[in-house]
Amino acid sequence: MTAIRTAAAGLALLLAAACTAPTPPRSQASAAAGTACARPSGPLGAETPTTIDVIEQAYFCILDRYYSGPVLDARSLLRAGFVALTQELNRNGRDVPEAIMPALTGDRRADWTAFETAYRKITDRIPDLRDELAVVTLEAIVAGLGDDHARWQHDVKRPPDYYDGDGYGLGLQVNVTSLQADGGPGVALPPLFVTAVQGGAAQTAGLRPGDIIESINGSAPFVDGEATPAIAALYPQYPEARPVRLRLLRQATGHRWSVTLKPGLFQQDPAALRVVQSKLLDDDVAYVRLRGFASDAAKRVFTAVARLRTGRTLSGVVLDLRDNGGGSPAEATRLVSAFGHGRVTAYQCTVDNECEATRTDDTVELLGLPLVVLTGPGCPSACEHFSAAVKDLRLGLLVGTRTAGAISGPAQSYLLSNNTLLGFPSKHHLGPNREVIDRVGVPPDHHVPLTPQDAAAGRDPALAKALTLLHK
Repeated sequence: MTAIRTAAAGLALLLAAACTAPTPPRSQASAAAGTACARPSGPLGAETPTTIDVIEQAYFCILDRYYSGPVLDARSLLRAGFVALTQELNRNGRDVPEAIMPALTGDRRADWTAFETAYRKITDRIPDLRDELAVVTLEAIVAGLGDDHARWQHDVKRPPDYYDGDGYGLGLQVNVTSLQADGGPGVALPPLFVTAVQGGAAQTAGLRPGDIIESINGSAPFVDGEATPAIAALYPQYPEARPVRLRLLRQATGHRWSVTLKPGLFQQDPAALRVVQSKLLDDDVAYVRLRGFASDAAKRVFTAVARLRTGRTLSGVVLDLRDNGGGSPAEATRLVSAFGHGRVTAYQCTVDNECEATRTDDTVELLGLPLVVLTGPGCPSACEHFSAAVKDLRLGLLVGTRTAGAISGPAQSYLLSNNTLLGFPSKHHLGPNREVIDRVGVPPDHHVPLTPQDAAAGRDPALAKALTLLHK
């Protein structure tokens, strides 16, 4: 993971502290006040530098409040943090003899003390890197949960010329999502190919939908049918700016060539940023593309369908969630409620399997129309809540490919002492049939993948299948 640096003003504070003698670890008694796990109230104060004390607070907060905290092997978090620490030392050419992973026993507090002791020895040797080392260590501990809904929210830098709505990266989309590229859940099948060109370096280089990516920086994107970490290079985040070298094949002509793309800002199509897009298909089908479950997403969908329904009889609704991104579970429930009442749409469970049911909002008016939902790996979180409810409760049909498998549970936010937020689920999400969806995804009723030939020709086989189903 690319390290995100905190404010430069904080670095001066750390450098001043570096002039003092090495600091011994705090006792557990004195640490108690700093390990509280409190929910934020009111606006946040100015962010201050990340320190080992902040990392300690986050570590114990996770163990105390994360949904599997009581049974979690905390050593996995400390190992992840130490790996990131040593990798950052190597990236900076500053490795030190003290950078040795301490032996961990499984005793959470004793292991933390050993980790902190090693950490302080390292950072006391190279105080000018203390800020960066703290950031990457905490990021890695949170990432060590392997949970897409676990995040540490801190100062995120934007490019100097950023304008609201700009994109950053290579300017292309491929048939493997960023979740899959990072080794996350979901099913990714070869070949790797361009599904859309958004702008930027990809557009300047003349890439087109359907172009097959045979190698990334000299590495194969798939090995034995499994996506490789090389694909992550297609999803750079600012300030990552290393050029990415691609070997490409355009099947229609057989032409092979290489191109180097440099990440940067690019203007996105304003239409692509709209939460809801709608149109009438075949004179009797309402097509609605929903790009995220924002706070008013359900209402926007209802309004779009009502407008398309005016003056005509509809045969059904196609709801396109293939690039949805997730969002509010409450909005997912409200949208489900337009297709069925008196149902359980999901369960939120503790590690001891004590579950609370999420039910439909029966004040929402039923649309009374057949529903087909287009799904794919770009449908995580609240999008999977909706998709699983539609499938399990037989409220419609799913067409496309399996969803992302990234729905561990609704995240709760906790305030850390440097005015940053730590977020993760306190309960685990299960589908209406109490099935696990996280890391599994929701399979479609009709599996209709996009091929490179479809992308090159501008065909949408999943949408074509949806229309066929509604016209039966």
